[in-house]
Amino acid sequence: MNKVILIGNLTRDPELTTTSGGISLCKFSIAVGRKHENANGERETDFFNVIAWRGLAENCAKWLMKGKKAAVVGSVQNRSYEAQDGSKRYITEIMADEVEFLSPNQKNDDNGSLPPPPRTPAKTNGGQVGFDELEPVSDDDLPF
Repeated sequence: MNKVILIGNLTRDPELTTTSGGISLCKFSIAVGRKHENANGERETDFFNVIAWRGLAENCAKWLMKGKKAAVVGSVQNRSYEAQDGSKRYITEIMADEVEFLSPNQKNDDNGSLPPPPRTPAKTNGGQVGFDELEPVSDDDLPF
């Protein structure tokens, strides 16, 4: 099993590009604080490169920016390449399956306010129902 869940702050603005086949690709990195302090009593931070594809990539580029908090669910992927000096370099990246935008008050590039990001729809019997369409249920109506 290869699954990772990270919550952290973006260290730079997302970079949206398109492959030669027309598929959207967004790269960004997040800083995640470690749970425990080191020997000096400091909490260290790890930095993770994240890659999102297609519609998720477009949403990340639209709604995320440097300093904003995000949750990323995905898998870890390693790759290698040969550097100009002939040495082999290794890269570890997080391939995002889901990204949750956790910071409020998102802004666009011209500093105008944007409406809140779209909420992920709940799935019901194979169809999709938006959160706004769900009706409250009384505790008395629950079968357990």
